[in-house]
Amino acid sequence: MTAGPGRIDVAALYAALAIAKDDRNMSWRQVAKELDLSPSTFTRMANGLRPDVEAFAALATWLGQPADDFITRIDGDAPEPDLVASLAPLLRARKDLTSEDAEHLQSLFQAAVEQFQATRAAR
Repeated sequence: MTAGPGRIDVAALYAALAIAKDDRNMSWRQVAKELDLSPSTFTRMANGLRPDVEAFAALATWLGQPADDFITRIDGDAPEPDLVASLAPLLRARKDLTSEDAEHLQSLFQAAVEQFQATRAAR
């Protein structure tokens, strides 16, 4: 099975980087230095431009997330994966959450998704 063509979701990648940067109390320059990237990489991304492949790999690795998390299919034919099922491994991988914490958060997300679906269906 071969994946179809895809694109880097620059907005999602940049948002994830901004959160991680803030969580680590770092500046964009500090992140760039740590990853041996040009600080202008982040300026370009803030303006919607894609990073080069080496920078993309370094950024995804720094985030601790699979690069696939930031790839969207161009053809749009692929069904969206179940949101809660996609979040479960991320929650369980967090070192700052106990397994009970992860289960509670997963339950909260599931309840929210069900509420959104019910609200949408009622329209």
